[in-house]
Amino acid sequence: MDLGLKDRVYIVTGATRGLGNASAHALAAEGARLIVTGREQKAAEAAAAELGPDALGVAADNADPDAAERLVTAARERFGRVDGVLISVGGPPPGFVADNTDEQWQAAFDAVFLGAVRLARAAAAALGPGGVIGFVLSASVHEPFPGLTISNGLRPGLAGFAKSLADELGPRGIRVLGLLPGRIATDRMRQLDELSGDADASRAANEQRIPLRRYGTPEEFGRTAAFLLSPAASYLTGVMLPVDGGARHGF
Repeated sequence: MDLGLKDRVYIVTGATRGLGNASAHALAAEGARLIVTGREQKAAEAAAAELGPDALGVAADNADPDAAERLVTAARERFGRVDGVLISVGGPPPGFVADNTDEQWQAAFDAVFLGAVRLARAAAAALGPGGVIGFVLSASVHEPFPGLTISNGLRPGLAGFAKSLADELGPRGIRVLGLLPGRIATDRMRQLDELSGDADASRAANEQRIPLRRYGTPEEFGRTAAFLLSPAASYLTGVMLPVDGGARHGF
């Protein structure tokens, strides 16, 4: 299937590693042109270099109030337009209710929540019909993960924001959607498994609760993201799609 991504322009945040990086690679493989971000300019440039000449690396901290407009401006200056954004942010620090400090909550809110809202607003102002805004959220939108209290608090709120935005932007022909990764084999997931004291045993136990009996790969997630962001998915909006090997048992 031709996804219709050739020469379309996307901003992908958090693209130096993990799910953002895998998504950027999947988009680039289909011919998309990319602005990719990371907190450090060197890392952003290295990620862009791996993607080829049609990618530009830009240092951006999602918590920076000016980052959203800078990224949209970078896309317009380099490629002449912007067709979509994928907002991916590293997970907040783990911890239970009694563990996480006010400072951790505030930092996570600024980066994970408010930063995503700002970029979505900037993108909404820049996009035309056929544009798309994607959020990398978490399976915790539906069911909280033990020991990830901050993420459990913020991700469902972003899903609600995304659903509201889908209703508002739909009449303009702009789609909004969320991806809800479950247990994908990233460095972040390895760190979470290590919290148990035995990462391998934790992974084995978790895999037994997944119908496909394994963790997903970043590449599988990236291909899913590329499809949802593409014109091939032009009648999908307001969707919160689990990418979890069947771990969510509800409809």
